[in-house]
Amino acid sequence: MSTKQPELAAFIGLDWADERHAVCLRVAETNKIRTFSIEQQPEKLHAWLSSLREKFNNRKIGIAVEKSRGGLIYALMEYDFLILYPINPKSLAKYRESACISGAKDDPSDAELLMDLIYRHRERYRPWSPDTTQTRTIQLLCEYRRKVVGDKIALTNRLEATLKGYFPQALDWAGALDTVQACDFLTKWPSLQAIQKARAASIRKFYMDHSCRRADVIERRLKSIRSAQLLTDDEAVTHASILMVQTTVNALRPVIASIKRFNDDIAEVFQQHPDRELYESFPGAGEVMEPRLLAAMGSDRERFGSADEVQTFSGIAPVTKRSGKIHYVHRRYACPRFIRQTFHEWARLTLKESIWARAYYEHQRSIGKRHNTAIRALAFKWIRIKKKQTGLGCPGRPGS
Repeated sequence: MSTKQPELAAFIGLDWADERHAVCLRVAETNKIRTFSIEQQPEKLHAWLSSLREKFNNRKIGIAVEKSRGGLIYALMEYDFLILYPINPKSLAKYRESACISGAKDDPSDAELLMDLIYRHRERYRPWSPDTTQTRTIQLLCEYRRKVVGDKIALTNRLEATLKGYFPQALDWAGALDTVQACDFLTKWPSLQAIQKARAASIRKFYMDHSCRRADVIERRLKSIRSAQLLTDDEAVTHASILMVQTTVNALRPVIASIKRFNDDIAEVFQQHPDRELYESFPGAGEVMEPRLLAAMGSDRERFGSADEVQTFSGIAPVTKRSGKIHYVHRRYACPRFIRQTFHEWARLTLKESIWARAYYEHQRSIGKRHNTAIRALAFKWIRIKKKQTGLGCPGRPGS
């Protein structure tokens, strides 16, 4: 990658840590190098950054760090004289191997390597600038929501496994485990004995209160409850399992509520975003994937110069390896997983909305591609199509 680079007064490598940040500074005019550390305290960090501004008379300074998220990056974003270069940890690891064959690693030398990367190979790295506040809000909300969804999946998997061990009928009677109805059901009736003691009128009222108003469904469940038999009458299993179910349900309730709060906040910010209509035009995206696609692409039209850059950065583009007579292709591992997952899930959703997408997927399957490989191939095509239609990542295109 080659991109126009600003003139820098100094080059800094900063290896952040929990207690002290290792720093390596190289002055451009004299090539003098100094290494030191800064305590992980906001006051110390801002005092150092203010002294840099004064020392170099507000001229631009390049600073290389290992990632583009976290409290340190958010602090650096506040200073307009800093040009940020987030370095992929794998790039740093490979550079460390080339510089130190022994494989030794410590924070001061990593800071020096980070500085050396942008001093000697700056043309390979694009200066990073934060997106708009609206876009960054959506990005963080979507990523954090995904983490909370992961917590929900882990809890519901645990709940399902526990119920299968002593009360499998609840998987049918309680409904989807990731709902308030299921939490209320298992709180009220954590065992088969408990629900069989309940009056039919109480059970009917429970389902009615939780928007299950189909009389045939309720009667079928009541009949099933009356005729159900215990999987096991081992008191040890039942006692411990009930406690685990109640503990899991208590942990699951706030997670379900948090996901709803994230959904509401994402929808509110997304509705006000100037690129909303653009992402609403993506087939199959829907209210969940539309803001996630915006989070993946951002609103900076100059961020990606071509569709190839989007495909490579997102991890959708495959990796080809050739060595002599050996030639094979595999999926890309070094990429932001959330972004790769976003494009993969969106491509899968387009199968129901686009005749072309379904035909392309079925063609990939017919030539022996596995499901996930065919979906990634479809996502690869969609990125190129949407890049051409919308100008995403292209300077000077509509919306820039």
